[in-house]
Amino acid sequence: MKLPQLRKKPEIKSCHNTTWEDNYSWIHQKNILDVLRDSSKLLPEVREYLEEENAFAKHHLKDTEETQKLIFDEIKGRIKLEDESLPYKDKNYFYWNKTTEKGNYSIKLRKKIGTEVIEEIWNGDKEKEKLQTEYFGVGDLEVSNNDKFLAYSLDLKGSEYYSIFVRDIKTKKIVTETISNTSGSILFSLDDNYIFYSKLDEHHRPRKIFRHKLGESKEKDVLIFEEKTEAFTVSIGISSDEKYYFITSSDHNTSEQYFFNINEKIPTPKLVQKREKGIIYSVNSWDGNFYMHTNKDAEDFKIEKSDDIKKKKWETFIPAKDETLIGGLTFLKKWILRSEISNALGKIFVKNLETNHEEELVFSEEEVFDGGISLTQKDRDTDVIYISYSTPKTQNRVYSYNLKTRKKQLVKEQIIPSGHNPDDYIVERFDCESHDGRKVPLTITRHKKTKINGKANLLLYGYGSYGNSMSPSFSSTRLSLINRDIIWVTAHIRGGLERGMKWWKEGKLLNKKNTFKDYIAVAKFLIEKEYTSKGKIIGMGGSAGGLLMGAVVNEAPKLFCGIIMAVPFVDSLTTNLDHSLPLTVGEFDEFGNAKENKDHFKYIYSYAPYNNIKKMDYPHILITTSLSDNRVLFDEPAKFTAKLRDYKTDNNLLLLKTEMNAGHGGKSGRDGAIEEIALDYSFILKISKKIKSNIEI
Repeated sequence: MKLPQLRKKPEIKSCHNTTWEDNYSWIHQKNILDVLRDSSKLLPEVREYLEEENAFAKHHLKDTEETQKLIFDEIKGRIKLEDESLPYKDKNYFYWNKTTEKGNYSIKLRKKIGTEVIEEIWNGDKEKEKLQTEYFGVGDLEVSNNDKFLAYSLDLKGSEYYSIFVRDIKTKKIVTETISNTSGSILFSLDDNYIFYSKLDEHHRPRKIFRHKLGESKEKDVLIFEEKTEAFTVSIGISSDEKYYFITSSDHNTSEQYFFNINEKIPTPKLVQKREKGIIYSVNSWDGNFYMHTNKDAEDFKIEKSDDIKKKKWETFIPAKDETLIGGLTFLKKWILRSEISNALGKIFVKNLETNHEEELVFSEEEVFDGGISLTQKDRDTDVIYISYSTPKTQNRVYSYNLKTRKKQLVKEQIIPSGHNPDDYIVERFDCESHDGRKVPLTITRHKKTKINGKANLLLYGYGSYGNSMSPSFSSTRLSLINRDIIWVTAHIRGGLERGMKWWKEGKLLNKKNTFKDYIAVAKFLIEKEYTSKGKIIGMGGSAGGLLMGAVVNEAPKLFCGIIMAVPFVDSLTTNLDHSLPLTVGEFDEFGNAKENKDHFKYIYSYAPYNNIKKMDYPHILITTSLSDNRVLFDEPAKFTAKLRDYKTDNNLLLLKTEMNAGHGGKSGRDGAIEEIALDYSFILKISKKIKSNIEI
């Protein structure tokens, strides 16, 4: 089949006395945000190219279609389709969610306390059908405090422009005008007369908080807060004791909060503490005290306490620990719960407020696990919570746990209908030495029958940005690879928070290359330990993890059998130089400001995947993207693919697949998500020669 060809239009770009050629810059439209909302505005020539690439990918994956269906059925067969979540006790009702065999979206149910009558207050599949839309993204789904109204936000394109609707639960009638162009988050006032929401500006940044009175025209909505700094975005929440609203304004590196009393007729947000670059803080209130989670003079955070929010000096409540990330607090009347992360593993601690004694809540004797807590009811006067627990080989289990008696009872276990035996799998944790001596944690999951002799293919997953940690949790989908002798490894590389804030700082700005070097070090470690061999690794990452994939494949292509990039941030220099794009200015503290800082420019230029494509052999590559993605524009992977076709000297697969009706998260709905995983896994099996192929590359 003929290779897709994108027209070249040479353009010389320059910045800081450096020039470079960009043959495909022309495909980025100036009205790109309009294109995301209305795909009919896409240049016909670009649409034709994307469709040609889709046809090319479909042709070369035709021999995987049976495998795609097989894996789809496998993954779906591991899901209990008819299932219900555990109930949450509100003031007057129990609320929970339900899924069905045929449905792709959840159903929200409730029953009044003391009765057995179950009400269906939301059905995602019915809502989607009513709207006759292909893409159906639910942003928020909130019930008012009086249990009378349901507020929800919808994105019907994938572009994350959410519209807010509010309806009467009993009559199902809409009670207020549709509010468009919002971030999707919704907060009811305690008196249920209002909702609070954040509005998107012309660059798709939420920088204004409005209050809307139910039943009134949205033209009368009151602006209660506006952030003037372009890099900062805003959100609003309510304190645990429901006495204050807190507005948070932040970028990735700095935060600032404002508060106002819930009883204020005209909200007047007051500053908590003035922002300081590099200082992240958040405040909550409980039982007459304020608690501040902050990294000021505490790199990995601490928690301070005060009886007056305006006090300059707060007392230490939970002290900082080196390379241990101190998490936030969950309040009960007699208990305070909190989390920590160190060495890519989480811990939960419980503090008895009557004795002031704190101890770790032990989930399991297993070394590698992912644990969490949640509340059983809105009333905080309880000793009972839910604790959840999983490992890379053990499915999720939820226990009802009595903090006072320390007795736990299994109340829900993730059912794998097709069967699953955790003893069939081995989970291992190692630290590998990176280029500068730093120890990088990695989590390995493999079938016990997979031999460690260097012959196995291995999937190496990585992300390493924004302080996002990769937790060692269970995933039933991965079993479709692991059961076929493909070892799954998660690399907890710098750029995340697995070893605290320092771990993040060492993987961003002028340290960003540590992320890539850590990943390559992990790959070489796995080869050295004979978990795999050179040329048998499949790299996988999405979004900023796609940047990682692009950088490492340019740097060390011979390590890999193949690469999968999902919605990849591969034209990172171009995007960084364009301050009109939604995310750019808010990410200067993550990647730098190339336009205004020469050092930042030179550094980004030195690793940006699109700018560093070389004339050499590349491994098999599958790139997936979505037309309505506003976080990583589709033109980044499109340009990357076109340029890579010009440069690569091999005959390996290079496939670009664009979802024409989706956003950053890919297809909507349960089946859509499974279809995308099945495609990725089938590609992996194909290049690992576990699928017979008669299609010429």
